[in-house]
Amino acid sequence: MALCLPLSFSNPKPVASLSSSFVHGGTKPASFSINEKLKTGNRLQNVSVSISCSSIKLVHDRALDKHVVMKYRVRFVQKLKTLLLSKSKHYIPVHILCKCRSYLGLPKPRSILSMIHRYPSIFELFNMSWPPKPLNATKLHPKLCVRLTPAAAAVAAEELAFQSSISNMLAAKLQKLLMLSSRRKLLLSKLVHFAPHLGLPPNFRSRLCNDHPEKFRTVDTPYGRALELVSWDVNLAKCLPPRASRDPGFIVDRPLKFKQLRLRKGLNLKRRHQDFLLRFEEMPEVCPYRNPAEAFSKESLEAEKRSCAVVREILAMTIEKRTLIDHLTHFRKDFGFPNKLRGMIIRHPELFYVSLKGQRHSVFLVEGFGEKGDLLEKEEILSIQDKWMDLARESKRMRRERRKSRFRKDIGSLNEADQNNSDSDDDYDDNIGIDNFENVYDDGFENIFEELDFEAEDDDDDQEDKIFSQSNYREFWTAEPFPIQHGLDEPQMQPW
Repeated sequence: MALCLPLSFSNPKPVASLSSSFVHGGTKPASFSINEKLKTGNRLQNVSVSISCSSIKLVHDRALDKHVVMKYRVRFVQKLKTLLLSKSKHYIPVHILCKCRSYLGLPKPRSILSMIHRYPSIFELFNMSWPPKPLNATKLHPKLCVRLTPAAAAVAAEELAFQSSISNMLAAKLQKLLMLSSRRKLLLSKLVHFAPHLGLPPNFRSRLCNDHPEKFRTVDTPYGRALELVSWDVNLAKCLPPRASRDPGFIVDRPLKFKQLRLRKGLNLKRRHQDFLLRFEEMPEVCPYRNPAEAFSKESLEAEKRSCAVVREILAMTIEKRTLIDHLTHFRKDFGFPNKLRGMIIRHPELFYVSLKGQRHSVFLVEGFGEKGDLLEKEEILSIQDKWMDLARESKRMRRERRKSRFRKDIGSLNEADQNNSDSDDDYDDNIGIDNFENVYDDGFENIFEELDFEAEDDDDDQEDKIFSQSNYREFWTAEPFPIQHGLDEPQMQPW
C-alpha cells in the first residue's frame, strides 16, 4: 500500500513529496520514501531518500488480555444460553444439540454432556417424552433434554427485561451503523454475529428491527434479508471527538518543545514509526458520516484516516469497547475498509490494541480503558452479564465440593474394608506389645538360642570354671568350635 502526501512550499524552487509504503498485516516491514527535486543551476535534480521501518512488534497488555480470557472461559455458556433462549420452550434435546458442535465450538472428541455437567448451577438435564420416528405410534420414548436452572433463568429474564427497556438506545446503535455504511444497508446474517457485542437481544431480528419502522426496515436482497436505513438522524451523525491529550504533569504551563505521541504504558516504537503517527495525527479529522469511502483513493492517507474513524465509532458503540477483528472484516465492503484491515489496526497502537488471546484476535479501543485495564464507562448491562460469571464460579465450587465428597466416600469405603479385614484376621493386632513380639516377628534366628538355658545360677563363677575346664584348648578365644554340655542336643557354636 503506497501512501502519498504532497508537501508544498512558498519557495517554488525545491519541490518535495512524501510517500509512505506500508505492507498490511502488522508483521511485515513498512517503508517511507522522500522524493525531492532540487534546482541546481539550470536543471532539476531528483533526490530520493528511502527510509525503511522495521516490523511492528505486538506488545502484550495483561490488563486488557484478562477481559478476553474471562469471556473465553464462559463462551460455551453464552452460546448454549443463546440457543436455549431462541427456542419457544427454552429447552433443547441433547441429540439435537449434538448437531450444533460448530456453533458451540466443541470438536468431535469432546462430549457435550461433560460440558453441561461442568456448569450445574446454569444448566440441568431432564427427561422429556418424545414421539418416536413413526409419528403414528402412540408410545412415547423419553429423551434427554437440557434447560436453564431457575437461577440462570432468572438472570436471563432480567437481562431480556433490561434490553427491552433500552430498546430505543439499541435502535439508535443500529441506525448509526447504517449511517456509517456506504450503501445504507447491512445484511442481517452479518449483524447476528455482531449483535452480542452491541448488547442486542437474541430476538432483535423479529422484535427490534420491526418495532422502529421510522428508523429502518428489513428488505430482501440477492444475498438475503438486510436492514435498510429509512431516515437520517442529524443528532447521531456526530463523530467522536479527538483523543484528549494527557497532562504531562509539568509545573510550568507552556507548550512542549517537541511533539509527543500519546501511547499506552510499556509501548515503545521505532522513531520512523513514531514520526509517521505524529504526521498522521496532525492531519485534519475526517468525519465518516459526511465523507463517504468513495470520496478518497483507497491508498491515500485520508482513506486510512476515515477507516480509523469508522473503527473508533464501531468500538465505541460496543458494550465492552472491544470486538473481534473477524467481525470487522465481515463489514469490509460495507464500511469501505482496506483489504488488509488487521494491518491497519496494528499500525495504529495509539488508537487500538490487538489481543492474541483466544482462538480469534480481538481489537480494543484504547481510549475506553484506564491504565489498569478497567473500563472508564461501564454500561449497566455489563453488571447483569457479570452475574453469569458468578454462576460459573458457583459451578466451579460445586464441582470442587463434589470431588471432595467423592474422595471422602472412597476413603471411607477403604477404611471400612480394612476394618473388616482386621476383624476376620485373628493373628493380626494393631496394638502389638513388647511381650508377645517374639511370637509374631520372625527374623530367621529364633532357633539359635532355643535350647540354651539362661536361668540364673547362684554360683556363676563355678559354672564358668566348669565350662572352661572341659575345654581341650583352655583358651578364651579358640580357632575351632567346642561342645557345650547343656541338654541332650548340643548345638555347635561357631568361633567368634
